[in-house]
Amino acid sequence: MACAERGNNSHEHRRQCFRYSATFSNYSHGVLVPGNSRLLFCSGQLGVAPDRKVPDGCKAQAELCFANIEAVLRQAGMTLANVVRINAFVTARDHMAPYMDVRNALFPAPYPASTLMIVSGFSRPEFVVEIEAIAAGPA
Repeated sequence: MACAERGNNSHEHRRQCFRYSATFSNYSHGVLVPGNSRLLFCSGQLGVAPDRKVPDGCKAQAELCFANIEAVLRQAGMTLANVVRINAFVTARDHMAPYMDVRNALFPAPYPASTLMIVSGFSRPEFVVEIEAIAAGPA
């Protein structure tokens, strides 16, 4: 089943997402990006605040990760509405639900394609989540 297309802010740039069956959470199985799109690949973002502090807990860190992604997107004239793909990494199964709660609150349907993986750790032990994103916007 195909998801509805979503416009991008003041632009009429459209993408199409696909879901072939029920999903575990709010994500699309695939997202088709028009050929005339600009693509932005965001490096993995950690939950580090502008004052370089790292909060405790996955929810707070995930919120900062997405805030950091939003800052990168803004520099390219994009918003979270342009995100077509998310790769997220958490350090424990217990972090899955808080991460998904944050992601689901930020991304209404049609959802970006998304993968969530459990990893053994990051460069510093206080980090519990890292998020990468790919965004597509009008050329």
